[in-house]
Amino acid sequence: MYAPVPPDPNAPEVRVNLYSDTQTRPTAAMREAMMAAEVGDEQLGLDPTINALCARVATLLGKEAAIFLPSGAMCNSVAILTHCRPGDEIVAHETAHIIEAEGGAPWALAGASVLGLPGPRGMFSAEALRGALRGRSRYSPPQTLLAVEQTSNLGGGAIWPLATLAELTGIAREAGMAAHMDGARLLNAAVASGVPARDFAAPFDTVWIDFTKGLGAPLGAVLAGSAETIGRAWRWKQRLGGSLRQAGICAAGCLHALDYHVERLAEDHANARRLADGLAEIAGIAVESPDTNLVYADVAATGRTPEDWASALRRQGIMVSVMGRTRLRLCTHLDVSAEDIETALAAFRAIN
Repeated sequence: MYAPVPPDPNAPEVRVNLYSDTQTRPTAAMREAMMAAEVGDEQLGLDPTINALCARVATLLGKEAAIFLPSGAMCNSVAILTHCRPGDEIVAHETAHIIEAEGGAPWALAGASVLGLPGPRGMFSAEALRGALRGRSRYSPPQTLLAVEQTSNLGGGAIWPLATLAELTGIAREAGMAAHMDGARLLNAAVASGVPARDFAAPFDTVWIDFTKGLGAPLGAVLAGSAETIGRAWRWKQRLGGSLRQAGICAAGCLHALDYHVERLAEDHANARRLADGLAEIAGIAVESPDTNLVYADVAATGRTPEDWASALRRQGIMVSVMGRTRLRLCTHLDVSAEDIETALAAFRAIN
């Protein structure tokens, strides 16, 4: 599914990096903030910058407490370990990140399986969820967790509607399940939809935001929930070796991102729309209109494979992702300008 193009030592310098929003580099101002950070032992609660970040994210997401972790994938793992026991079952979309891109972590670490539900654009319906509920039986795995990814990566950066999330979490609660939101691009959803992040997060027991994608920080994600839940999450952070020391240096970059890089996500969304419109004009390329900053281009009708396209673009200094047998993913972010979008489109036209 995720298929990076092997490095080519003869390829030119990357001019436009549309591979992922994880490719952003910290800005000069962010680096200055990190250098000036007050630090202490995070594990003992003595790092003031970590404490400030966790308090701010908890407030942003409407939760009692939060915990700083090195990555979003670790947030998912810690949340799953906190909610689930070996033999439990998680219900998620069949293209969810926890299924497709985390090395089988739910199975390997928590001993929990994931039941993937179908549905367009990385989302499933209330009817699909009801149909997947097994009921309590000694013969079936206990279904203990509903997991939702906002935005849906493989769904093209699609935004789950607030009403749908409320309905799904209501069904889950009636079935005795907890609810977890993979909020890797939650702030993209909030900016694009105008719905506050805390409203999206409200019906979920745990939710996290990633600072290494559109927000442009080099490291870090924050998982939020009730004080009791985050207390249990801390034990899993410790077990997984994620307890940190003077991590305020990293947290300062995240705080800077919250101050300066949230509202500007709208620029990434505008660039993604322009990119999608331009690609749609090229013969054989099919593009869905993006909700946020992810553009998926199906190139099957061009007669070229996605790998062919990615390699040819890389020779022109353009980096993109290969996603499956027929699709490319192009991701706009802090380091991609409107001018870069036109450069990328020119490269596509030259190949076609």
